[in-house]
Amino acid sequence: MDRLRRGGTAAAGAVLLGTALVASAAAAPATGIGDRYFPDYGNPGYDVTHYDLRLDYEPSTDWLSGTTTIRATATQDLGLLTLDFLLDVESVRVNGAVAEHRSDGDHKLVIVPERPVAAGQPLTVVVRYADAPSRITRHGGTSWYRTADGAVAIGEPEAAWWWFPSNDHPSDKAGYDVHVTVPEGTQVVSNGILTGTTVRNGRVSYAWRQAAPQASYLATVAIGRFEPRTGRTSEGLPVANAYDVSLGAELGAARDSIERTAEIVEWAAELYGPYPFDSAGGIATAADVHFALEAQTRPVYPPKFFRSGANTYIVAHEIAHQWFGDSVSVSSWADIWLNEGFATYTEWMWSEDEGEGTVRELADWVYHLHPADDEFWNVPPGDPGVSRLFAPAVYQRGALAVHALRNAVGDALFFEIVRAWLAEHRYGNAGIADFIEHAERTAGTDLKPLFDTWLYTRGRPGEDAARRAGIDPRAVPTEPASWAKIKDPDQPTRRP
Repeated sequence: MDRLRRGGTAAAGAVLLGTALVASAAAAPATGIGDRYFPDYGNPGYDVTHYDLRLDYEPSTDWLSGTTTIRATATQDLGLLTLDFLLDVESVRVNGAVAEHRSDGDHKLVIVPERPVAAGQPLTVVVRYADAPSRITRHGGTSWYRTADGAVAIGEPEAAWWWFPSNDHPSDKAGYDVHVTVPEGTQVVSNGILTGTTVRNGRVSYAWRQAAPQASYLATVAIGRFEPRTGRTSEGLPVANAYDVSLGAELGAARDSIERTAEIVEWAAELYGPYPFDSAGGIATAADVHFALEAQTRPVYPPKFFRSGANTYIVAHEIAHQWFGDSVSVSSWADIWLNEGFATYTEWMWSEDEGEGTVRELADWVYHLHPADDEFWNVPPGDPGVSRLFAPAVYQRGALAVHALRNAVGDALFFEIVRAWLAEHRYGNAGIADFIEHAERTAGTDLKPLFDTWLYTRGRPGEDAARRAGIDPRAVPTEPASWAKIKDPDQPTRRP
């Protein structure tokens, strides 16, 4: 769909079209936000403050139709702007006026406003669309997974493309209202708080609100037949869990795991400071997905994590992400260690709390599990590269880096560093260089050699570095009881 459209119909004159695009070129933003790994992801020129999604979905046909309203502010003069989106668009309006639009043939919706928007001015974009998300793949895959009675949106680093237009980069976070209408008897689960349901003419509408700033890849929707379970933490935080009734053999283990969400939230808050959002919970989906995702306030867990029984480690991992990744999001995808290293280390601390292997035992185990010539050690967690963004080393060697920091500065200072970091960047973005600077400033010492060794240097750190990190390089460790569950992280496969 490369032809430019106006009000859902092809533009009349190719010459006029070309003139419009050329005339706006000087004011046009680049076709990406400039991420070092994914330079064409996201869209410069504006800052989004809110998304309002009003969707209608038919599970039997996978037909999704609706309207997304984007409220933003222009950060530069805009004669043209882009959004990340894959579905067939019927019409676009910018600040109330019909706008020309086209697909770039990949994942960009290109929009030419009737009147340019000046820097600093309010920007409202209304996109109407209708399509079957499952018909579309990009980079060999999808982030829209159909189930027997619905679908779930889950993906990283891209997910929004398949169900709403967005500025799809973690650096532009916004609030969300998600309204989805489905056949009566079908449920809809999304992020934040359920603000209401309405039944009319055999269809039911669900309204979800995420008030805190949220990265676009963390927005999720799960549609199907779910068994809901609600509760509260001891602090009164609402907890909403949902279990796909078609999970079958994994349903019991999923309940046994996800129902401990409130407990794990309370435990993690003691480590990291107050839980950052107004609700918690989880979604147990029946979709055939090979990874879990830390969708903000409502992580999504596929069946694979419960095939060997209850697994609270994946829950601890995704709950940790509510601080590391959701509240404090990466500045660039190259900073992924800040998300995965700390979430994995949280699993290790949960293992110690559960009496199934101490942090020290897990650190020794991971160090010795991979011999010096193992390719594992050639993935630097601080800069793994696009193709290895979610490699096991980002998780496990990344956790060793966290352990090395803790051993170097001691428990009291380690948790002071972490809590202050999370408080300072709450609801914002930051990178690895920012964290290193913060840790050095708080500790009052040079920590660059430590981070260079564990985050950036290829090859297994030597015995002296291991000892300084609290690892016994001569140990013959026994596999901790928790390892069977921890070893399979929530790693998406980055599509080439």
